[in-house]
Amino acid sequence: MKIGLLGYGTVGKGVAKIIDQKNTEDVAKLEIAKILAHTEAGLTDGRMTLDINNILNDESINVIVECIGGDEPAFTYVKKALEKGKHVVTSNKKMLAIHGQELFALAHKTNLALKYEASVGGGIPWLDSLDRTRRVDHIHHFRGIFNGTTNYILSKMSDEDKDFDEALKEAQMYGYAESDPSDDVDGYDTAYKVALSMVKGFDVIPDISSIITYGIGNISAKDIAYAKVHDRECKLIGTGIRQSQFVSGYVIPTFVRKCSLFATIPANFNAIESNSENLGSMTFVGQGAGSLPTAHAVVQNVIDIYRQQDLEIFEKSNVPVANQESFAQFYIRSKNIKLLMDNVDEVIDDHACISKKMSYAELDILVKMLADDQLFVAEMADDCQ
Repeated sequence: MKIGLLGYGTVGKGVAKIIDQKNTEDVAKLEIAKILAHTEAGLTDGRMTLDINNILNDESINVIVECIGGDEPAFTYVKKALEKGKHVVTSNKKMLAIHGQELFALAHKTNLALKYEASVGGGIPWLDSLDRTRRVDHIHHFRGIFNGTTNYILSKMSDEDKDFDEALKEAQMYGYAESDPSDDVDGYDTAYKVALSMVKGFDVIPDISSIITYGIGNISAKDIAYAKVHDRECKLIGTGIRQSQFVSGYVIPTFVRKCSLFATIPANFNAIESNSENLGSMTFVGQGAGSLPTAHAVVQNVIDIYRQQDLEIFEKSNVPVANQESFAQFYIRSKNIKLLMDNVDEVIDDHACISKKMSYAELDILVKMLADDQLFVAEMADDCQ
């Protein structure tokens, strides 16, 4: 089976290394025919080209592996690949979460595979586990630490009393955070992963804007201190829930209890849990990124296509995403805290409070009313799960 590899960065190099080594019988049946490079300086391999059409118009290429990252030009290339009758494997959570409705519909129409195991959790077999669980079970909910960058920052702030900027610079120094870390710290990277987990877990392709998202960009040492005094740790948690006629998806910093598994997850590790009717709770813990672990998941998907396993793309349901059925109490810090007095359960100080129990939809309305660019919000988790 011949492959067109788009992108030769961290993940793309890992994919090429695994396939070129041909360490197993399955991998030996795969061949990278062409590689899309970004610049002339990147033309370091005889298979490389700067022209995407040299790959898309090659009728001998069966599968496109997209490891470019970001929205464009990745979306345009993947769409054209499907239109030209080529299966697609991608590690690109942002592109697929934003354009999933269009791309999944196109894959269904053309009877092609669009596979994306590596887009969530890197080498952790998270999406595959949702697939397998749903053969037998209904998944009630999933939640977890989907982003290693924010977990590293929060761990450093809690364990070593570093401030946010110091912890972020250290994460960048070790390669855990990008030079522009906004997708990570603002929660969007986690939201993309929650969206794709909802596709697998609930047969719903959500509009990314329907996932309520709060990040850690405004967290302060005072917020961390409050959590520690109350025997909690702050973690950025992404959640998906199936509820009666709705599904809910949200991303929010969460003050988890010390007795929670999530409280023990260190550094840049991920921990993701699903809960289903018969299997109960199942949790995966590991590094959610890295060249070879992520490439391993990509190659697994290519082998699935070669073996003609799990090729069927079925119509997703139209169950709406609604966040009015999920309730919690929230820690809220704002310079405009006086505007919240009708919704306060406990006043902490002049700028912080614990809210009454409310839905995420109600929280979102309050946050918009506060209009505070320094606002920090965290869910108060009430269990040890």
